[in-house]
Amino acid sequence: MAVALTVAGCGSATRTDPPSAEAQRKLVVWDWKSGEPAAAAYVAKAKAVFAERHPGVTVEFVAQPFDQYYTLLGTASRSNKAPDVMLFNGGGQIRDRAGMLLPLDPYVAEDRDRLAGWGAFSEGGKVYAAPVTLQGHPIYYNRSLYEAAGLDPAAPPGTWDEFVSGCAAIKRRTGAACFALGNKEGFGIQFFLSGLGSGILTPREYDDWIAGERDWTSPHVRRIFELWKDAGDQGLNNGGANSTAMFTDVFRVFQTGKAAHIIGLMSDIGHWKDFGEFLPPEKLGVMPAPVVTDGAAPSLPYDGGIGYAVAKGTKDPALAAGLVRALTSAEALTAFYAEAGAITSDTTIDVSKAGPAAAAIASQIRTGKPALHVALSSKTLDVMGRLSQKLLSGSITVDGALEQLAASDRTG
Repeated sequence: MAVALTVAGCGSATRTDPPSAEAQRKLVVWDWKSGEPAAAAYVAKAKAVFAERHPGVTVEFVAQPFDQYYTLLGTASRSNKAPDVMLFNGGGQIRDRAGMLLPLDPYVAEDRDRLAGWGAFSEGGKVYAAPVTLQGHPIYYNRSLYEAAGLDPAAPPGTWDEFVSGCAAIKRRTGAACFALGNKEGFGIQFFLSGLGSGILTPREYDDWIAGERDWTSPHVRRIFELWKDAGDQGLNNGGANSTAMFTDVFRVFQTGKAAHIIGLMSDIGHWKDFGEFLPPEKLGVMPAPVVTDGAAPSLPYDGGIGYAVAKGTKDPALAAGLVRALTSAEALTAFYAEAGAITSDTTIDVSKAGPAAAAIASQIRTGKPALHVALSSKTLDVMGRLSQKLLSGSITVDGALEQLAASDRTG
């Protein structure tokens, strides 16, 4: 029987006495998504699917603020007050916390072929969450600005030199910046690394990076961070990138035509449908990473985006895993795609009618590779975020930043 949780007004959870045999069972879910209007249809459908499969069980969603989420979760876990089911970002955030989670392999075997993105929620050969969305970093561009600058929107630049030349024409004729960049939280460097990395690293270097064999002294790795600094020094970014928030200020920079390109997302924010509020589908393009290094093979960088996990201490693991399966059911994920425009983990959902940008993204999933930043630990991502701000401000050299990143990566 699942533990019942009483949720206080501040969002913390405290355990109560186990319910009697006659009482309804209860599962509590923590996330940052269920309180958003765009996710309402998804949550409602998931709850309906679960209720049909497990009648008589109460499910309570507690939407926590994202900027405090992992701190609150860590506190609850250390106090033995963790919820039964919890949402995670793929990559370092869940890998660093695998010890507090229940391996889901025995419960999700039937879903493995239908869903993609499992690798981002796996550690040590075990799966710790089921993917809800696929999160990737397509390079979106404004076809109207291309046309105004005399560029062919059907043929975006294939090399970095062509890209910079095109950006100069756009700036000269429209006044728009090349990149919309928000790095106030240090997130912009993650998008830059993953969005452009496949055009800079060789395929072997890319695969080695994902496998954990990262050479921070490689000329091609160095080139990624040189371009990050050069883009700022050359004025390719919108003004005040270090003071522009990623969510959601920088997306408005792109949406309103103040920048021609943005390394965005493919989940339910900063993506093709979000941009559609200002840009009609036919004016939104998706392009591969410009080639910087001979032999590079640009590909869509993506992983599992968000996924639900089960706390190791839940009283009824099978029941909690059943809720995770309802949250990743075809019915629930179809609702998430239809309402929010999320590219979900369910590869059976047809997105071809959503417009050229969504169709282009979906067509690249089979040949895509994991995003470079997702392979890094949360500690190293924090270090990289701080260093990226210093690189843009000119207070550290590329070599100095790489030395610190290598040290952080070695120690996990």
